[in-house]
Parts: sequence; structure tokens; C-alpha cells
Amino acid sequence: MKKTDLSQCTIFDFPKITDPRGNLTFVEENRSIPFPVKRVYWTYDVPGGETRGGHAHKKLHQMLIAVSGSFHVVLDNGEEKRTILLNHPWQGLHIVPGVWRVLEDFSSGAVCMVIASEYYDEQDYIYEYDDFLKYLQGQ
Repeated sequence: MKKTDLSQCTIFDFPKITDPRGNLTFVEENRSIPFPVKRVYWTYDVPGGETRGGHAHKKLHQMLIAVSGSFHVVLDNGEEKRTILLNHPWQGLHIVPGVWRVLEDFSSGAVCMVIASEYYDEQDYIYEYDDFLKYLQGQ
């Protein structure tokens, strides 16, 4: 498999409707996110110093959104790494298949919502970094 260019993992700005009573942001399938939505989940109450992620996907696209608080996402294509801070609830990070990701440095009260292009499929996950590197080499 050809290594994924990390520039394909981009930040999306979602509509932000401001109101003195509180702001509102929304996403719409195939409009504000570039893939069909099959699953939505979120992580929260991550203890200080812990990480999430630590895997790659073979075909799944994800949109990560810091709906509360902040965290860093470390993207890795086997040759280069890129770290992105997510800290605005009106922005999302699109992660394409073939990219290793680690979420770290969660602020207190941080919530990471993930919008996924596929239903959960254990076979789509690559959990070991060495296996990820082999996958990228086509082995």
C-alpha cells in the first residue's frame, strides 16, 4: 500500500451559528463532512496523562471533533508525523484510511466526538505499530 500523504488529513470548519443564548454548530452527511455517516461515538473522562487511539484503519474515514476541551492528535504515515491541536467545537479533523493516530494531552473535561464512515469492524483496525508498517509495505 502506498503511504498516505498526511496533507489529506485536514481541518474542516463547520457552520457556527452565534447567539447570545449559546452557539450552535452542526454537521451534515456528505455536505459538511466528505463521507457517509455510519457511526458516531465519543470519548470522555480521559484520566490525565492517558492516551486514546493508538491504531490505524484500513478503510474507515473519521472526523474528530473536540466538542468540549482540547486534545492533540498525532498523525503518522510511517515516514512522517504531524501533531494537530483540536480545541474548537466548530472544527473537525478528517483522518483518512492508512494513518496511525494517537490522541493525547486531554484537558480536564475534554470530550472527543468521532464521526465514522463505517460500522464497527474489528478487521478494519491495525492495533500494532509494526503491523501498521508491514501493512504500508503491502505485506
